[in-house]
Amino acid sequence: MSETVAIIPARGGSKGVPRKNVRRVGGIPLVARAIAAAARAEHVDRVVVTTEDAEIAAVAAEWGAELVERPELLSGDTATSESALLHALDELAARGVDVGVVAFLQATSPFIVSDALDEAIRLVRSRRRDSVFSAVPTYGFLWEKSAAGAAAAVNHDADHRPRRQDREPHHLETGAFYVLRAAGFRATRHRFFGSVGVVEVPERTAIEIDTENELVVARALAPLIDGREPVAADAVVTDFDGVHTDDTASVAQDGTESVVVSRSDGWGVAALRRAGIPIAILSTEVNPVVAARAAKLGIPAHQGLDDKLAVLRDWCDGLGIPLSRVAYLGNDVNDLACLNAVGWPVAVPEAHPTVLAAARVVLDHRGGHGAVRELAERVLDARAAAPLATLPTATESS
Repeated sequence: MSETVAIIPARGGSKGVPRKNVRRVGGIPLVARAIAAAARAEHVDRVVVTTEDAEIAAVAAEWGAELVERPELLSGDTATSESALLHALDELAARGVDVGVVAFLQATSPFIVSDALDEAIRLVRSRRRDSVFSAVPTYGFLWEKSAAGAAAAVNHDADHRPRRQDREPHHLETGAFYVLRAAGFRATRHRFFGSVGVVEVPERTAIEIDTENELVVARALAPLIDGREPVAADAVVTDFDGVHTDDTASVAQDGTESVVVSRSDGWGVAALRRAGIPIAILSTEVNPVVAARAAKLGIPAHQGLDDKLAVLRDWCDGLGIPLSRVAYLGNDVNDLACLNAVGWPVAVPEAHPTVLAAARVVLDHRGGHGAVRELAERVLDARAAAPLATLPTATESS
């Protein structure tokens, strides 16, 4: 029986946004977001990434995609997506894969709607359409400007401007996906052929990243579109100041410091430990209060770190846990290297703007007020554990 195969072309040499396909939106590399969207679609049988780039290939394999090595000849600035798709189809045929429907996904669209992708696949599988693409309706009045600077109306009469409710919309491609009957695509070598259909997607998802500014916009939208999700991590690592605390300290006359921590966070750490999930604290500062709190929680604390990421890597290697399965909770710029390395970068809501932009998850609770507990619950939720019991939220001094 023929398969529906999602193919994601992802070359390494993008110019407008360097290394675009592994840049992160919502804490996830763009190519990984496309893989995840395809995997969520009910009617996709196989997900394939075609690339010439070793880093992209490693991310794709980590996220469960099959790989097709894309020739350098088809990886330059002038190479078309169609050429990459046709090469991938040839490679899959050589592996014995019978492709009946191609779902061409673009990693530059970070918010691919899996339900809409399924709808497009159904239209092509049923032979109602040969080619279907994602689009948003638009009621905009379009104009073109001549070389001399004169403007002319394109999709309307300039002397007649009906109300929105009196007009039928045009449709604007989002670039997120194109679903094609494989035989027709091979014959025409183009993504539009035969009977062409449109599947509408929500306007908020219709962003395609070709510039750094569009990347900034996508990162701002990600928390609103992605929503709340369980944190499927095998280990948890946190900063201390601003995470276990509210980033303030009291200094006594003799110079000793004290901080306020959340009893609820202690219960969250205990729940992780009972579930066998390793947890550790990494701190740039050296302060006895960090060691005291870690000792009370029964977890390791590493202090005075110039290179948090190196220590994080060593700790994970010692446990045999890949960084992609680690949740790191931070709040400030010295956490960025760790946040950009793990599969689950997590931020407290009052974190530095660059940290919020790097986060896959932004917690509801502030540092020192239940943030660690909330992260623990999300990790345990991902393991389908029973909800934590209702626990006190009072604070305690440490």
